[in-house]
Amino acid sequence: MMKLTTMVRGLAGDKAARELIRNWEFDEGTLKFWRASSNFVYVFNRDGERYFLRFNFEEEHTAQQLTAELEFMQYLLKHEYPCVAPIPSVNGKWIETIQVPEGQYHGVVFSAAGGIALHATPTARQCRDWGKSLARLHTLSSRYEPGAVRRRSVEDILRLIDQVLRRHPGEQDAMDELHRVSLWLQFLPASRQTYGLIHFDFQLDNIFYEAKERSFHVIDFDDAMYHWYAADIVTALADAESEHDKQAFLKGYRSIRSLDHELEAEFSRFQRFSRLYRFASVLRSLEDSELADVPSWYEGLRTKLLRDCEQERQGFREPW
Repeated sequence: MMKLTTMVRGLAGDKAARELIRNWEFDEGTLKFWRASSNFVYVFNRDGERYFLRFNFEEEHTAQQLTAELEFMQYLLKHEYPCVAPIPSVNGKWIETIQVPEGQYHGVVFSAAGGIALHATPTARQCRDWGKSLARLHTLSSRYEPGAVRRRSVEDILRLIDQVLRRHPGEQDAMDELHRVSLWLQFLPASRQTYGLIHFDFQLDNIFYEAKERSFHVIDFDDAMYHWYAADIVTALADAESEHDKQAFLKGYRSIRSLDHELEAEFSRFQRFSRLYRFASVLRSLEDSELADVPSWYEGLRTKLLRDCEQERQGFREPW
């Protein structure tokens, strides 16, 4: 989640989006705001085809991390894994950067995903295919050799969480949770089979089902990090509404790739890492967010994030 102050600034008059899109071919008058969370996303057409402009302020994601993300996606595409494709600019670049008074924005463009969004509860068959899709991703990840720039690791994320919490000394329960999670991960066995580059947001809003091929077209590798593959499974399963759905997902996963029983027994602790990371991200987004002159959507979003923070705090007090 980006800082709310960054969101207000980046959306003002759509200025950043309109300047960035000039670096790609597009049909005039088609650029429209889509959503903003960790990034700003706009939709546009080129020759009648739909594309997505995604950009972020430099404080949120560096150009190096974006490069590492795109290199991994290109590797997946090369091995025929169905994910959206990055589109080069008219300058032959994957990433375009614009300078503004407050810093830099980095922009990328992606093709639209094939398939359909599963807004309703997935069927058992779709849950199995969902699990298979993630298992195929992990199989490819286990063979992946990154270039000069690597995506950040779970250790990097723990350091980021620590930096946020140190700015909020009143969040002692969260700091205690960070110490527990860090100690647990320090002694968790890792191998090429169990640890690698994961998606970390393999949920239903980021996957689109293609019934004919029984596969999912994947978007949004923005949270990709080096972590245990089990963490990817746990994050995905947060969208499974029933135990039956979860077991169907795991059955599909195991049909492609083995799942370490010891790591499976640690699923609840991987959930705690995700909760802590989410809490720190939202807490950071709320910093300096008491603004006087704000858009109509601002207060509703800020109130929701404050409520989310309070809900996460309660979880830190649960027995380890």
